[in-house]
Amino acid sequence: MPIELKVPEVGESITEVIIGPWKKGEGASVAIDDAIVEIESDKATVELPAPVAGTIVKVLKGSGEKAVVGEVIGYLEPAGAGVPAAGAPAFAAPPAAPSPVVDVRRTEGRTTIGSVQSPAPPAPPAPPQRIMPAAARVLAEAGASPAGVAGTGPGGRVTKADASRAVAAAPTPAPRATPPAPLPAAPASLAQAGAREERFQLISPIRRRIAERLVEAQRDAALLTTFNEVDMSAVMELRKKFKDVFQERHGVKLGFMSFFVRAAVEALRAVPQVNAEYRDPHIVFRDYYDIGIAVGGGKGLVVPVLRNAETMSFAQVESAIGEFARRASENKLRLEELQGGTFTISNGGVYGSMLSTPIINPPQSGILGLHAIQERPMAVNGQVVIRPMMYLALTYDHRLVDGREAVTFLKRIKDTIEDPSRLMLEV
Repeated sequence: MPIELKVPEVGESITEVIIGPWKKGEGASVAIDDAIVEIESDKATVELPAPVAGTIVKVLKGSGEKAVVGEVIGYLEPAGAGVPAAGAPAFAAPPAAPSPVVDVRRTEGRTTIGSVQSPAPPAPPAPPQRIMPAAARVLAEAGASPAGVAGTGPGGRVTKADASRAVAAAPTPAPRATPPAPLPAAPASLAQAGAREERFQLISPIRRRIAERLVEAQRDAALLTTFNEVDMSAVMELRKKFKDVFQERHGVKLGFMSFFVRAAVEALRAVPQVNAEYRDPHIVFRDYYDIGIAVGGGKGLVVPVLRNAETMSFAQVESAIGEFARRASENKLRLEELQGGTFTISNGGVYGSMLSTPIINPPQSGILGLHAIQERPMAVNGQVVIRPMMYLALTYDHRLVDGREAVTFLKRIKDTIEDPSRLMLEV
């Protein structure tokens, strides 16, 4: 008896998902707990594991299609149960045998019984034709009918390649008796450019959620950004001096993010408004520090959270960030790791950004933007010297954070990074 593969619960209040890539297609053998298909929600991407070892006998929902939690998206035949021949669904009931028809004639008081015939069973109704958006556009541009176009995609869908082959194989229409007036020649630049195609791709749930959150922040908060710059000489010298022994002892590289996480915690302690939340009619102050770290993932920018960052050592911070980055690239972050957070740090410098105005992650009240380190001439003690400098940006919600608090916060970050011994003495 085939086992139903259903969309699992992927998070509170999430009812609709997008089916991602099928890692195991129809006819593929799977072991228990093998990843069968990716399920994408607006929070995270999860994998549906095989409940038992067996064979995938039917895929009901292809990649890119919507489904609801609990919906059946495929069937799995357990190992040893016997897999039906290709194309014969294991879960379909056998058709009932047709009733025989007896040819009976009555002629002049005599009854003649003819041969017994079994009528051919009625043909099953043809499934509705399913055409991918790109294929529909190709057919529409060529003025071709989708009728008769065979689909080779999942579930018999008509793909763009199927539509292109059908258009190419269609007979060329007879020329008109009266040719139309000649059109002006296309500009040489367009003629040389070749094909000018457009590609359509469904917005992933995560990308859609990111867009909604950004628009929400711009609409509901009074955002303002203040800037400062920090001399990275002391941190870079400290990192150079201890990076080898640090990696040997802790098994992880000493980066810059652990310094900024620790500096942010100290600044948040000094200016608690930046760690608070505007929840009308109250301002909610927090005495814990859950720092979100923005990392690039396979589906877009995600912000996993360091819980109670005030209790974490440098090694713990670096190890956690490295693990977040690895699993984000594989779309394996858990939903609970992306929820909450009282403050966020975003490092655009790893992509070469010189200066930016980051947008807060609601309902947080602040986000710290880090940028690329560049050597620049600076005036130090009356002399011009070359120093590695970084621009800092703090975007904050002006509804509960005033300019004085914002500048004080950013200045505290600057002072701590330029003199890291403050982290040891907590001054």
